[in-house]
Amino acid sequence: MLRTEETNMYRLLLVLLYIIVLADSLHAAHKKTKVLKNGAKVPKNGTSNELYPKTFSGSRAANTSFHNFSQEHFPFPLELNISSSHVHNYTAGLLSTRIIPAAYVVAILIGIPSNCLVVARLGSKTRSLSSATLYMSLALSDLLLLMSLTLKVHYHLNGNSWVFGELACKLVTACFYGNIYCSIHAHMCISVLRYLAVVHPFLYRGLSKRSCTTWASLTVWMVFTTAMAPELLIRQSYPTTMGITTCHDVLPYEEESYSFLIPYRLCLICLGFMIPFAVIVFAYGSIVYHLSRSSCDWTLYIKASTLVFAIFVLCLTPGNAIHLIHYVRLYTSQQDDFYIYFSAAVCLCCFHSCLDPFLSYFITKTSNSRVEFISLASLSPRTSATV
Repeated sequence: MLRTEETNMYRLLLVLLYIIVLADSLHAAHKKTKVLKNGAKVPKNGTSNELYPKTFSGSRAANTSFHNFSQEHFPFPLELNISSSHVHNYTAGLLSTRIIPAAYVVAILIGIPSNCLVVARLGSKTRSLSSATLYMSLALSDLLLLMSLTLKVHYHLNGNSWVFGELACKLVTACFYGNIYCSIHAHMCISVLRYLAVVHPFLYRGLSKRSCTTWASLTVWMVFTTAMAPELLIRQSYPTTMGITTCHDVLPYEEESYSFLIPYRLCLICLGFMIPFAVIVFAYGSIVYHLSRSSCDWTLYIKASTLVFAIFVLCLTPGNAIHLIHYVRLYTSQQDDFYIYFSAAVCLCCFHSCLDPFLSYFITKTSNSRVEFISLASLSPRTSATV
């Protein structure tokens, strides 16, 4: 049954990807035809319809002709005019060309082998271990995130110049952000499972844990595969007047097709981080509270749970908080300089992905020191005998 559900998930993901790519091609072809019929509909400068996407701002270069189109047939001039000094400093600076790629390389060298080991070890245990499905989902999302960093390392070391084409830029961007949020939601599901085992052990025993974990994992993957569709429908790579082709870092404000990015990104931050963060805080807080009042010695498990939660907060909170601040500044004052801090803070998210296998192993070893969890109700002599 489990293998059938996994096969159906993979088929659904392939169908969704095919629909997204087909819709993208039809949309681009329609816009190109429309502009060729009436080129005046596309503004020749960057002064109209100011919009606020998530990345640095850019406007079309005045000397770019309208008959130039990319190989992907996008209906607007290729070259973006970059005038902000902080954008120049970022693209040519030590942070983006040396420090960030160095951090990515460390995460790749540690994270990919360790997550591959977790996937290999858990592949044969999904039927016997109910939580194995969640740990497998976490390892897969971390693995895909770290694999997307390989092209980003080349991009940063190459002076923030993208050479792999528009489609690869779209896929890397969607894979990068989508799997960050998938990893966060996998942690949320694991924390809820532990919360039920500790605080509501009788409810936990009555659940069909294998079905719950399988459907939770499938739902997370389907939701964020669909949520990343807008990243595949907009152009992500642009040549600039600085002589480089950026990927996702600089986007034109004047394009009408980018007007949805602020509400889309704010919803994504809320769904992908803020809600699961609140759930995880409640779950781990309840676990520590109930175990600290237990008559048994759960000191080691309490320390392990606290460590896992602390690393989750330290690695994932700064990047998402700065991401949110960046949007607020774009919306209120049209300032995009906070994107530099976000690019640096997102490295912590990548380090969390390479630490997940070791944290999962640590927490599993500590939780296996006892067969049963003891809830607050077991403190009374009457119920302790029945637990």
